[in-house]
Amino acid sequence: MAYLLSKPLTFAAFMALGLVGCNNSSQTATDDMPADGATTEAAANPNGTLQKIKDSGTIVVGYRDSSIPFSYIADDPNQPMGYAHDLEMKVVEAVKQKLNMPDLNVRYNLITSQTRIPLVQNGTVDFECGSTTNNEERQKQVAFSNGFFEIGTRLLTKKDSGINDFEDLKGKTLVTTAGTTSERYIRQYNDEKKMNTSIISAKDHGEGFLMLENGRADAFMMDDVLLAGEKAKAKNPDEWVIVGTPQSFEIYGCMMRKDDPEFKMVVDEALANTFSSGEINSIYDKWFLNPIPPKNVNLNFEMSDNLKALIANPHDSAEPKAATAQ
Repeated sequence: MAYLLSKPLTFAAFMALGLVGCNNSSQTATDDMPADGATTEAAANPNGTLQKIKDSGTIVVGYRDSSIPFSYIADDPNQPMGYAHDLEMKVVEAVKQKLNMPDLNVRYNLITSQTRIPLVQNGTVDFECGSTTNNEERQKQVAFSNGFFEIGTRLLTKKDSGINDFEDLKGKTLVTTAGTTSERYIRQYNDEKKMNTSIISAKDHGEGFLMLENGRADAFMMDDVLLAGEKAKAKNPDEWVIVGTPQSFEIYGCMMRKDDPEFKMVVDEALANTFSSGEINSIYDKWFLNPIPPKNVNLNFEMSDNLKALIANPHDSAEPKAATAQ
């Protein structure tokens, strides 16, 4: 199996290109599908992702380089890793089986918060599972799988910064990641509350934390679990603390092109099988409750009741549901 890495297109280029039970009734529908059945189904949508993959002999998978512990690069620059990456590979295996292509080539393509939607839309990337929030605005542009994580947006800051919640940002400097829901929220919050907060937009989470660590910002706003990932890789993790009342609760999903129900079904079923088999528990423990690269720090991020509910009752809605896991 060949694994290749590609860098994202420039902005101009892509603009130019235009946890634990669930219903198993349909999860094994493709398990025994003959090769000609897979071919026929892919061909039923000549513009669909399955047909594109079949024709090219390659599936192009989007990855992030600093979304710890979801999708990131550590020791090997040619090998993404993380919780979402492991789920992404479950989808790849499902596509191989669906198309009866066990030797399907896998090519990785780097994406960022700003490039991920255009690169999916224009076909550069077939799908991505990283740390992408499913919301109504994005649903107008792309499709989302059933969710695989739920987060709250909070702040990372030094223990002695005096910042304990969002109202303490008045007159301070805050960094967040460009192209994220956090960036849009904090700019609106700053205007409405007249906080006089200076807001810096970093190109990715790694750069955002570097600005915080170097003293260019007083706090870093992002999804709580991503902040935990940045804290884990700090020179001295004990210097930092995650604070603040969550300003939103958001669900991560795999992102793919719109109006392609055949491919979305493969993605959703791959995730559903991972959830219903209980394998999601070991994947979660691996990345959130055990030491992880690059510094072998344990995030100690227990699975929330909301995530347990999402895994028990998967959905692709942009709206988080109450924690009612049975």
